[in-house]
Amino acid sequence: MASLATIPLWSSFTIKGNVREPESLGSSRPCQRIKAMRIEKPLEELYNVRVERKVSKERLAELGVSKWSVWKTGKCKLPWDWHIDQLVYIEEGEVRVVPEGSERYMRFVAGDLIRYPKWFEADLFFNDFYQERYRFRAYGDD
Repeated sequence: MASLATIPLWSSFTIKGNVREPESLGSSRPCQRIKAMRIEKPLEELYNVRVERKVSKERLAELGVSKWSVWKTGKCKLPWDWHIDQLVYIEEGEVRVVPEGSERYMRFVAGDLIRYPKWFEADLFFNDFYQERYRFRAYGDD
């Protein structure tokens, strides 16, 4: 049976080239430590926000975007919550969307088509003039 007692329980491992060697605590030798990577999902995926970037004129015509309502604003911050699914096409400007409870944000710019899901809550940050076309989606619209 292999001996497990050769490495003290209070040690960590270091990497030297391709060899893993035990290192006792308090050692002053320079070494590299293995660090675990934390992979975070994009906010769009976490919050089920769908985005199409640089939407074609054909796609806009297919959706009838030119007939949607227009909304404009200047530099401001707005807390917002969606009680129904909403489609938004950004015609001019950009918006940073910070989901409630998050420190990260999503950034959408002119030419993006976004679907915000029902019950989504976020703060919207507009740095300059902004214009969008929007429509609310009824149940079953796809």
